[in-house]
Amino acid sequence: MTTQELKKMAVKVRQGIIESTHAAGCGHPGGSLSAAEVFTYLYFEEMNVDPKNPKDPDRDRFVLSKGHTAPGLYAAMAYRGYFPVEDLKTLRHTGSYLQGHPCVTHTPGLDASSGSLGQGISVAAGMALSAKLTNDDYRVYTLLGDGEIEEGQVWEAAMFAGFRKLDNLVVIVDNNNLQIDGAITEVNSPYPIAEKFKAFNFHVVEVADGNDMDQIAAAFKEARETKGAPTAIVMKTVKGKGVSYMENSVGWHGKAPNDEEYEQAMKELKEVEANV
Repeated sequence: MTTQELKKMAVKVRQGIIESTHAAGCGHPGGSLSAAEVFTYLYFEEMNVDPKNPKDPDRDRFVLSKGHTAPGLYAAMAYRGYFPVEDLKTLRHTGSYLQGHPCVTHTPGLDASSGSLGQGISVAAGMALSAKLTNDDYRVYTLLGDGEIEEGQVWEAAMFAGFRKLDNLVVIVDNNNLQIDGAITEVNSPYPIAEKFKAFNFHVVEVADGNDMDQIAAAFKEARETKGAPTAIVMKTVKGKGVSYMENSVGWHGKAPNDEEYEQAMKELKEVEANV
């Protein structure tokens, strides 16, 4: 896809996030919206995946370590063709295969269940090691929140990945600076993030604007060219990006828009889509 097409698709993904959380009456729009560009880039450009053959042994793998942002993942997967876009409205409903956290036994195209923060990077590192042991070429990607990296298990996995030189592993940190209880600097600051990953023998790419598709593309290109070490892409993003009243507001970490808020959000996003 062209950069313009990717930007337009990211707006579609944002619309899917709003549609699904509004229909559910619950969910996590803030961190889903901040990662809309990376979800889009991964599924429409970076990863070797085929919705028609979701179990292809040669496919790239993705693990959503910050599993509560499933609305963003589901929206990207729906528009990529894994399941109907209309099904996004069933998010968190009883009997739906789109639950509040990714569940590999229910949702087509998922590579791992996740939701308990800190664990996804361990799963991804295990997948990457498996590829090395079997001489397979697939790559593994995992998305973490900046609040999530306050979890100790993240750094155990990072130590392991760096020691094993898993250059087929890309760890992405959505650094929107907010977690459920407030700013990460006020809860339990993980800064400096880049230096921590470097200390665990990662190649680190810092992205000044993780909501800019060109900067994202450059970061993943650098990661793909890196040999002998796993890569950490640390992206500065805006929580709630794309919806004016949600941007940089911690209150939208885990709250769904009501009818009036839904209408305003969709109006704003459709205006953006028309001008991309």
